[in-house]
Amino acid sequence: MQLKIKRIDPEAKLPKYAHSYDAGMDLFALEQVKVKPGEIAKIRSGIAMEISEGYVGLCWDKSGLSMNNGIKVLAGVIDAGFRGEVIMGVINLGKEEYVFEKGHKVTQMLIQPIEIMDIIEVEELSDTTRGEGGFGSTGK
Repeated sequence: MQLKIKRIDPEAKLPKYAHSYDAGMDLFALEQVKVKPGEIAKIRSGIAMEISEGYVGLCWDKSGLSMNNGIKVLAGVIDAGFRGEVIMGVINLGKEEYVFEKGHKVTQMLIQPIEIMDIIEVEELSDTTRGEGGFGSTGK
């Protein structure tokens, strides 16, 4: 399977798998972006992509950025029909400013198949043992 990438900016870095068996490919910052604690930032990638019909790109945290610096990925769905620049949203949940330098890894994207569901309105749902229990209903 192929993922077609278009450079919107000639200095953009193409997505890349760090290791041959990685599930996610790294997406990179086009330019330097400083993210203060509690701040949300939009980070340009400088690329657009063509994800095949029936698939979606899901962007996830880089484990090191998340665990070591509190950087969390936001708005991480890239639909197959989208052809604009990939903009990576992040929030800094850490205690110190974090600087993404040009060319640094920001997110990792997994390409996964999707199922399109027929949406049907009904009067009742089937019963289960869990029922409506949620938010701690199973205990600690």
